[in-house]
Amino acid sequence: MSTSMSSFIAKITDWLNRIPGRGYLLIAILIFAAANSVIRKLTELGADNLIDGRNPISFCNVLFVGNLCALLGLIAIYGRQWNFRSLRQLSGTDWLGLLGVSVLSGALAPSLIFIALERTAVNNVVLIGRIEPPLALALSVLLLKERVNRWVIAGAIVSFIGVILTIVLQPPQENMITMAGGFRIGVGELMAAAGAIALAISTIISKVKLRQIPLGIFTVFRTATGTVIFFVVVIKLFGVGHFMNAFSPFVWQWMILYGAVIVVGGQLCWFKGLKTTTASDVSLASSFSPVAGILAAYLILSEVPTIAQYIGGAVIICGILLNQIGISRKLPKTDTLIVRASTKEMQVGFKGV
Repeated sequence: MSTSMSSFIAKITDWLNRIPGRGYLLIAILIFAAANSVIRKLTELGADNLIDGRNPISFCNVLFVGNLCALLGLIAIYGRQWNFRSLRQLSGTDWLGLLGVSVLSGALAPSLIFIALERTAVNNVVLIGRIEPPLALALSVLLLKERVNRWVIAGAIVSFIGVILTIVLQPPQENMITMAGGFRIGVGELMAAAGAIALAISTIISKVKLRQIPLGIFTVFRTATGTVIFFVVVIKLFGVGHFMNAFSPFVWQWMILYGAVIVVGGQLCWFKGLKTTTASDVSLASSFSPVAGILAAYLILSEVPTIAQYIGGAVIICGILLNQIGISRKLPKTDTLIVRASTKEMQVGFKGV
């Protein structure tokens, strides 16, 4: 029995090793793109299986329990990197950088995105989230003096315009906030934009401070710290009763599946792909993210894009095409920047992840 199992695992491993890196990247993008739609579907499932009148698969429970499941998986995979020798090599600045990234992309950004999913369509969250790449690019140019060509700059500007159109062309809705100048925006759209901004800032911190930190230390610390911070904040704001159903078997059976497939599986495919592909390959794969996200929303939730989403999405795709032209020119030291700035998945986060 043991020999047969070992042989089976060996065959699976051999088969996985034959998959090109680009295939792993594409699988990861599809997994991450489906995450928001899967989360919404799970909360709808919870609404059909109430416990004492409460939805056991609330967004808070999904984020908290999902992170716990993902943390267990990451520890199983990367636990060996957490040794005294590796930890001793990290400086105080490294730990501060890790803490900053954990707060921004491990706790704040996922929380904002989950709030957005509660209050607006998944397609809006997907498209407005594309504000992150141009913001990260702008911050890199302004703060880090990175070199980019005109095509990349044009792509970032066009994508930013596409996001603005997605927001501006939204039909009137309840709970809209009036901004400076009389501009009105829905709460969900505002939360999605704020989450993207947090991820953009996190990208810059990662680029400056975390280049030399082992992947296992980065992912485990970020997930653990983000989970603890989120738990403490929710307890302070809503009380411990908010997580009353978090440890229900009904919640865990779905969260273990979600954490294993979406969080851990997506990350493993992503980093497996990174090992054998170029920066241009990574950026090209990432460019499919908004299209895959909208397609996932349609297939999983039957969510048909609105006119505003069609227009904004089309403009964003034009910006992505311009960005790809810029990448193909391979300006020195540009590829890595563009990949980091255009790929939210590089944050290795629960998406939401």
